[in-house]
Amino acid sequence: MQKSTNSDTSVETLNPTRQATGAVQMRIKNANSHHDRLSQSKSMILTDVGKVTEPISRHRRNHSQHILKDVIPPLEQLMVEKEGYLQKAKIADGGKKLRKNWSTSWVVLSSRKIEFYKESKQQALSNMKTGHKPENIDLCGAQIEWAKEKSSRKNVFQITTVSGNEFLLQSDIDFIILDWFHAIKNVIDRLPKDPSTPSRNLELFKIQRSSSTELLSHYDSDIKEQKPEHRKSLNQIFGSHLHTVCERENSTVPRFVKQCIEAVEKRGLNVDGIYRVSGNLATIQKLRFIVNQEEKLNLDDSQWEDIHVVTGALKMFFRELPEPLFPYSFFERFVEAIKKQDNNTRIETVKSLVQKLPPPNRDTMKVLFRHLTKIVAKASKNLMSTQSLGIVFGPTLLRAENETGNMAVHMVYQNQIVELMLSEYSKIFSLEED
Repeated sequence: MQKSTNSDTSVETLNPTRQATGAVQMRIKNANSHHDRLSQSKSMILTDVGKVTEPISRHRRNHSQHILKDVIPPLEQLMVEKEGYLQKAKIADGGKKLRKNWSTSWVVLSSRKIEFYKESKQQALSNMKTGHKPENIDLCGAQIEWAKEKSSRKNVFQITTVSGNEFLLQSDIDFIILDWFHAIKNVIDRLPKDPSTPSRNLELFKIQRSSSTELLSHYDSDIKEQKPEHRKSLNQIFGSHLHTVCERENSTVPRFVKQCIEAVEKRGLNVDGIYRVSGNLATIQKLRFIVNQEEKLNLDDSQWEDIHVVTGALKMFFRELPEPLFPYSFFERFVEAIKKQDNNTRIETVKSLVQKLPPPNRDTMKVLFRHLTKIVAKASKNLMSTQSLGIVFGPTLLRAENETGNMAVHMVYQNQIVELMLSEYSKIFSLEED
């Protein structure tokens, strides 16, 4: 367990291999040892079951449970640092060499391990409910290095675990594989070399005092002083359906989306790698926490100074939509449209599909892609072309409900659809312009 020495809230994960929705329990424990400097220590305990364990705290017991149940991010979302498609080959198992066999995997990097899914993420999570466990790498004590000599493919690196397992990971796209290499290396560097030692990386998931302890205290006093009809509700923005958020706000574009776009256009258009570079995960989760409280959000505040935190939170919002921005029922139709050989026919077909979308999807799509065209317009400074943005946003904005066939092929179509909508924005959204 990770303990705080400054009244900060710390996080302890129980059975982190389970990718289920985490619940949170607030525990107040007395410090009976001279090793504990505080008389009380507050800990967020993330369980592996999709229900809330009743708080042990005897003070405002029911209220604390209500607050924590509604506002703390699920375990899966807290742990994930990076995810996406890569080519993977396992070349050794326990020191025994294996025949190299490349396959496409959905790769999920978390605080201590990497997991490989054969299906789409949605299908993989469904299978896990039936007891299926993904293949994984324990990164504690692992080594990572470039492995040009291990394959004729370009951009290959190798991960070797303490148990003697060896994996090769590869992507043809230079910046993608570089991002993955550095993200995995950073996780390995934060972990203890001895796998039996508790992970220092749990510090990443501390919900800082300013976003948790003080917020809980704020809501305690708020609810104590206010009459029931005046109490502030706790609305979930992240993880809610797009139409639900829009109906709640009486709009067709979520307020948070517009706020992020405004911040990026104000101070991020010229930033190298905007939307490609990852922001600090702990700070992104802090922002997520505050947004889900309906707190008045000021993205000009110094704590959101890193624009990559803002872009990371915006991507997380779209990634966590239960149904993507391009609805499941439209996925195959968009894929068929992008396959058309004639460019004008392709544009007209996509335009027709966009006009048939539900208003929240269509209007949010319009606002987002208009914003992304401004990113592309500054490509000479931010180095983000339509292709780069297609790679970043393709899998985030559209995916099949039930993945069938070749995932790598689907990924190509996803990217191409985003690229087309960026390069032909004015034609596709011509009837929608203000």
